Amino acid sequence: MENLNLIDTFSEFKEFKNIERETLMRILEDVFKQLMVKKYGSDENFSVIVNIDKGDLEIWRNRLIVEDGAVEDENTQVAYSDAIKVEPDFEIGEELSEEIRFADFGRRDILAIRQNLAAKIQDYERANIFTKYKEKVGEIVVCEVYQIWKREIMVLDEEGIELNLPKTEQIPGDFYRKGDTIKSVVLKVEMRNGVPQITLSRTSPVFLERLLEQEVPEIYDGLITIKDIVREPGERAKVAVESYDDRIDPVGACVGMKGSRIHGIVRELRNENIDVINFTSNTELYITRALSPAKVTSVSLDVENHRTEVFMPTDQVSLAIGKGGANIKLASKLTRYEIDVYSDTDMDYEDVDLTEFTDEIEEWVIAELKAIGCDTAKDVLALSAQELVERTDLEEETIAEVLKTFKSEFEE
Repeated sequence: MENLNLIDTFSEFKEFKNIERETLMRILEDVFKQLMVKKYGSDENFSVIVNIDKGDLEIWRNRLIVEDGAVEDENTQVAYSDAIKVEPDFEIGEELSEEIRFADFGRRDILAIRQNLAAKIQDYERANIFTKYKEKVGEIVVCEVYQIWKREIMVLDEEGIELNLPKTEQIPGDFYRKGDTIKSVVLKVEMRNGVPQITLSRTSPVFLERLLEQEVPEIYDGLITIKDIVREPGERAKVAVESYDDRIDPVGACVGMKGSRIHGIVRELRNENIDVINFTSNTELYITRALSPAKVTSVSLDVENHRTEVFMPTDQVSLAIGKGGANIKLASKLTRYEIDVYSDTDMDYEDVDLTEFTDEIEEWVIAELKAIGCDTAKDVLALSAQELVERTDLEEETIAEVLKTFKSEFEE
C-alpha cells in the first residue's frame, strides 16, 4: 500500500465521533506532523494532505536539490545525483517533492499515531462538551434515562452526551425507569481530571423559573418580572412577580384561565403547590402576601432584627405554618424576615382598628396609613414620626396630630 488509507485504519474515529470535517482534518494533520518531528527532527518541509471523502492521507517531503557532496541536512536537502533518479529533468536549486510511503512507518509508529489520534479526538470532544454546556447553565434540557444508581441517575442528551442527575437534585417522589424522559435544568458544569462533569437539577428555583418562562409568554417577553422564587421541592413554592405595565395582572397571567398555565408546571413538579404573589416594597404587605393562603389580621415589624410578629384568626394559624412548617419557612425565605405567627387570642385587645377613628381623623389619612401596612393604632405608634413622614405622603403636622390622637386613646 502506498498511501495510508484512513477508511481501513481510522474509520471508527470519523464514524463514531461527532466531529466536523474541518476539525478532523486539522487533527489528522497535527498528529502526522508531530510524527514527522519525531522521525525527521522537523515538520517545516512536509505537506500533509487529507481527503476525508476518499479516506486518504498523503504526506510529501519537500527537499532542495544541491550539488553532490554539498548536502548538510538530509531532511531538507538532496544530492543532484539522487534527484535525477526520480526525474531526469531536475536541476540544482529546484525542489524535489517525494511522497512518504506507508512502508516507511513501522508498527510502533502506526500504534503511536492511533493512540495520539484517539487522545486528541477525545480531548477535543471533551472540550467541546464542556464549552457547549457551560453556555447552557440555567437552561432546561430534556434527556433520556440511561442508568439508575442509588445516589444518581445517568441520562443521555440527544447527542448521546452523558449527564448526571444526583439524588439530592431530584424531587421527592421522582421515580424513573431506563428509557424515561427527564426534564431538568443544567445546574453546573465542571472539568474533573480532564473530563467534563455536567450536573442537572429539578429542585433548583431556576428550574421553576424556566418552566414559568416556557408557560407564560409575558415572562419570556419581559412584561412580567420574577423577583424571587423559593421552594421546598415536591411540597410548596412561592413566586413573587411584578409587572411594570398596569394593564397586566402578573399573578393572573402566571396562573392562567382556570389555572391552565400553572397546572402543567405543578404536574411536572410532582404536584408541588405554587403560590404566585404580587411583589411589593411594602414589607408588611409583602409578609402578608407571602403567608398566603392564610389570612393575616396584623403585622408587627422589628426591622432592626429582621423579625416580625404576625397575628391572624385561630383557624388560619395552621394554614400559615403549612405542612411540616413549609409555608412559614418559605415565607421567611422570601421576605428575609423571621416570622412568628400568633392567634388573634394572643393579641393585645386594647389595640384599636384605624377605622374606629374616622370621627377624629379624615378617611384619606387613614387610607395613607393602611397603605404602608398599619391597620391599628399600635401599628402606627410602633413607627417613629420621621419614618411615617418618609413612608407616606402626609405632612409632619398631620403625623403629629395623628400620633397625638392615638396616644391619648391609650392614655385614657
